[in-house]
Amino acid sequence: MGNNPSNFKGDNLPVEKVNWNDVQEFIQKLNQRTGKTYRLPTEAEWEYAAKGGNKSSGYTYSGSSSLGDVAWYTDNSGSKTHPVGQKQSNELGLFDMSGNVWELCSDLYDQNYYNSSPSTDPQGPATGSLRVRRGVSWCGDARDCRVARRVNLTPGYRGSSIGFRLLSPG
Repeated sequence: MGNNPSNFKGDNLPVEKVNWNDVQEFIQKLNQRTGKTYRLPTEAEWEYAAKGGNKSSGYTYSGSSSLGDVAWYTDNSGSKTHPVGQKQSNELGLFDMSGNVWELCSDLYDQNYYNSSPSTDPQGPATGSLRVRRGVSWCGDARDCRVARRVNLTPGYRGSSIGFRLLSPG
């Protein structure tokens, strides 16, 4: 797309140091170039995938209850991101959903949203100014690496621990 804003560059490293607005621009360009419809996952889609979908084994982290098996985080990352796929995948074959980089979701953030949201395919709150990030990063604490951990951020916040994962069309 013309540039890589990442602080850490290398083969198969996740793109980081992006904000929600940057990712929206990237998605728009990607969709124009490919004629497809890529997008960020909703928070509910992200969590369902991280938990292993309908193949879930009920792990604390994405793919294991042993954090070191599946995540790059502050205790083992060496203060940097790592190539995707070096740790164990989850039940759906997805890597690094606990650790490496925080992943942006499409939803607006509401701390209490899940107290009153639809139980099937919630799409996030209709109003708000903050966005959702999930998955923790290379500089995150072990206690924050649980699949259920959710955090907000402003759409313009850019940091070396913020990345994204796209849903492919079809």
